[in-house]
Amino acid sequence: MLIADRDYRIPSACGLAGILNREGKTFSGEVIIRAMASMHERSNGLGGGFAGYGIYPDHMDDYAFHVLYETPEARKQSEPSLEENYHLVKEEPIPTRQIDAVQNPPLVWRYFLRPRMERRISSVEAEEDFIVRTVMEINQKKTGAFIASSGKNMGIFKGVGYPEEIAEFFRLEEYRGYLWTGHGRFPTNTPGWWGGAHPFGLLDWSVVHNGEISSYGTNRRYLKNFGYDCAFYTDTEVITYLFDLLHRKHQLDFPVVAKILAAPLWDEIERMEEKDFHQFLRAVYGSALLNGPFAVIAAHNRAMVGLNDRIKLRPLVAAEWQENLYIASEESAIREVCPDPDRVWAPEAGEPVVGYLR
Repeated sequence: MLIADRDYRIPSACGLAGILNREGKTFSGEVIIRAMASMHERSNGLGGGFAGYGIYPDHMDDYAFHVLYETPEARKQSEPSLEENYHLVKEEPIPTRQIDAVQNPPLVWRYFLRPRMERRISSVEAEEDFIVRTVMEINQKKTGAFIASSGKNMGIFKGVGYPEEIAEFFRLEEYRGYLWTGHGRFPTNTPGWWGGAHPFGLLDWSVVHNGEISSYGTNRRYLKNFGYDCAFYTDTEVITYLFDLLHRKHQLDFPVVAKILAAPLWDEIERMEEKDFHQFLRAVYGSALLNGPFAVIAAHNRAMVGLNDRIKLRPLVAAEWQENLYIASEESAIREVCPDPDRVWAPEAGEPVVGYLR
């Protein structure tokens, strides 16, 4: 029986999972695949993806660009810009396997490269800002080329399909990393396409997100002031750039970033001992507040962070076992790969779960 979409909506869908080994010990991508496969029903086949850290030990000092090309012509148009601005250490297609579930994929290419620092717009432009400018320029050109990830010793693998299908397509079980995140998409406002799948990445950042923020327009305009151009029209892109701005550029630690993105309500602030500090954050960073239901897992090469909205309208569970930290939409996803954790808890609304690489 067919059911009208308006009568069959799952507002708390999208599946998230993240696993960090705090000692930096690598493990197979098969682990995060199993965690995501256990939440199959949380997505609808319109987007799946993974981010892995520590997966390129032979290129630890090189930036690894994962690029999606919709056509061979898009590659021809984009590569001259990379060659002009970077020393190309190595380039190759990302290894894939043909599977029935993934039809008409784009060209997926990876480049290991180092910036030509003489190409900076000024002598004070940081190397990371040079990379960000490249990503923004290529993604904004609308030529059919999209940089999915641009960090060191990490990569994002994503596309249209269920997470376990995308993992099979990209042969993810062949990689080993010390930190993995995964996402199964259930899009509500944007179409399912390869560039719009999660994780979203910039530099070492990757973000997976379940939710629907109503502050997208405000956040996007705010980020524009700092040189971030949003090319994908999705709230997860905004969240990724906010993490980069607040943590990397403004050098705020994750608990403070959480108080900006998921700021306490005003009546709660009035009762706080640190009232003045929280009022200051709201005054300075009010346009960075994420309004609406969300659960996110953000990762970079030194940490993994889980965060809910300030009234916890999306599920998020965390667990620890020995040196491993687990964060997921469902406890069942954690127990699928860690049957007997040392500790399991549901983070409070707006309270971050932070794990650092030691």
